[in-house]
Amino acid sequence: MSVALGPLLVFAGSQIGTPGPANMALLATGARFGFRAALPFVAGVALGKQLIIWPIGFGLMELSARAPWLFVALKYASAAYIIWLAWKVANLRLGTGAGEGRVPGFAAGLIVHPLNPKAWAMIVGSFTAFVAPGTPPLVATASIAAMLLACQLVLHPIWTLAGDRIAKTLAGTPAEPYLMWTLAALTVASVLFVLFGGGTTP
Repeated sequence: MSVALGPLLVFAGSQIGTPGPANMALLATGARFGFRAALPFVAGVALGKQLIIWPIGFGLMELSARAPWLFVALKYASAAYIIWLAWKVANLRLGTGAGEGRVPGFAAGLIVHPLNPKAWAMIVGSFTAFVAPGTPPLVATASIAAMLLACQLVLHPIWTLAGDRIAKTLAGTPAEPYLMWTLAALTVASVLFVLFGGGTTP
């Protein structure tokens, strides 16, 4: 088969379901504002990955071979942005819908994956590991896009709901700041791993 859909599904599920910058953002948003209020953000995060998949499928990998410095610069700029977000998460205090701040919407969700170096690594890995040579670009790209989106539509809401439930349990307790710092540390660790260790978690 031109695209190994079974192994791709296992790969996508394992990567999309494990901690990474996008999932930490979903968890924190669910915790801060509640599951229902976070749904537009969840939809944006899920669809934002498509903004990477299709350009990669139709030639962006060739551009990276010609101008590797451009993608190195993008990788480090994206990592800096994710680390800044982690700092914000560390200083958040839980409370669904309470306190200051506006709920991030669909547009805010769209930019999460394009600025997430782990998402880029996972998508490139999907093309290089599960697509047979000679596969038409449209077939390869559409298959990967559909498989990743299907996993995201299941797993991203679960992370967001987990944040909502955590907030209802820990908001206002002594454990709350430790939880937020732990989430921030996991986010930074996931970015550092892809920069220096080659990880592929979203």
